Amino acid sequence: MKYRAYTLHNFREIPQVKKLPEEYLFDIEVVARVFPFKTNNYVVNELINWDEVPEDPIFRINFPQRGMLLPHHYEKIASLLRNGASEHEIQKVAFEIRMELNPHPAGQLDLNVPVFRGRRLRGVQHKYYETILFFPSQGQTCHAYCTFCFRWPQFVGMKDLKFAMAEIEPVIEYIKEHPEITDILFTGGDPMTMSAKLLRSYMEPLIKADIPHLQNIRIGTRFLTYWPYRVLTDPDADDILRLFEEIVKSGKHLSIMAHFNHWRELETRALEEAVRRIRSTGANIRTQSPLLNHINDHADVWSTMWKKQVKLGMIPYYMFVVRDTGAQHYFGLPLVRAWNIFRRAYQQVSGLARTVRGPSMSATPGKIHVLGVSKVNGEKVFVLQFLQGRNPDWVRRPFFAKYNERAIWIDELEPAFSDKFFFEDEMEEIRQRKIKELAEIGAI
Repeated sequence: MKYRAYTLHNFREIPQVKKLPEEYLFDIEVVARVFPFKTNNYVVNELINWDEVPEDPIFRINFPQRGMLLPHHYEKIASLLRNGASEHEIQKVAFEIRMELNPHPAGQLDLNVPVFRGRRLRGVQHKYYETILFFPSQGQTCHAYCTFCFRWPQFVGMKDLKFAMAEIEPVIEYIKEHPEITDILFTGGDPMTMSAKLLRSYMEPLIKADIPHLQNIRIGTRFLTYWPYRVLTDPDADDILRLFEEIVKSGKHLSIMAHFNHWRELETRALEEAVRRIRSTGANIRTQSPLLNHINDHADVWSTMWKKQVKLGMIPYYMFVVRDTGAQHYFGLPLVRAWNIFRRAYQQVSGLARTVRGPSMSATPGKIHVLGVSKVNGEKVFVLQFLQGRNPDWVRRPFFAKYNERAIWIDELEPAFSDKFFFEDEMEEIRQRKIKELAEIGAI
């Protein structure tokens, strides 16, 4: 199959879309002025059930929904479009709206970007001791864009807020000087949108550097969902698989960090064959997804998805809570509901699928795991722990928050039995150290 993209400029050419009401198409155009929008012929023809649109979950994953914009934001863009405003005017207002939507949550831009030899590595994040994230500049796009994507600023022309780096050499030198790093995650965007030649240009120097403490290479990708033909019929599909084999033979563990949001994404023959081919290289596939209102907010969806993933030889890894950015108000769920969905889904699967962890909030201090709701000294509380933390000593230390049935993020929770969460003072010290470090190189 030959890849064909559909964006704001040509989505009305999709035959199935032409049958939708005009008011619905207008909503798509309004929201797509603020958030990125791209889909493709595989998604349109093999994943979406058009008889169920607009309720179809895959449609909602790909096509912008009116509710993703707050009413006053929607009206600002809609009025401009109705009145024939210039593209410049529309983009100016869209930019203002984006800046109100917390475009880089959890300290990504301020706290996670490391300083190395007097400069910031703008295509790198190093939040947790063991793992470094690398954003290769040629991989900062996707085969299709998810409506809920927390990295939406990567795709809307906000250059000052974009993570990207063309050179791997400074990253290699940084890893050499940080023996605590065992893992590198290639992320984006989607590194698997790059050609095999480009991907090799990043991977090969990393392998040849032969850094003993670097054990694991991960690739964060959505291609198995959005374009499995990447390793089936694309001209360099076999070259990609040979590269995977070489990485594994070099002694590094290769893990494809695949994103699946619904069991329907696992049902095509193309997906099954792509998974088989990847696993034949010695790489494994771990799966993750946020819990999304309107899309996968039911325990049966998750249990079915995890079972199918295990059957195909994949490893369920994470259920995330929707991050505090973009359209969180539309996709987010109360933490208590998220916990109940996870618990009921977990109860329905065997031990092979219980590798999954969640629900987890990737917040500024770290990955905060909602263990559940309990009573302590007669008070109803959330029981929480860190799965990852900016300080590794925070990990697996249970702590408590006052029960709040409406809270959808850690910032909406209050400490129980104390005036502060145990990590707050140290988190502020980390923040102040980073400010001082940036001031020393003139970055602020």
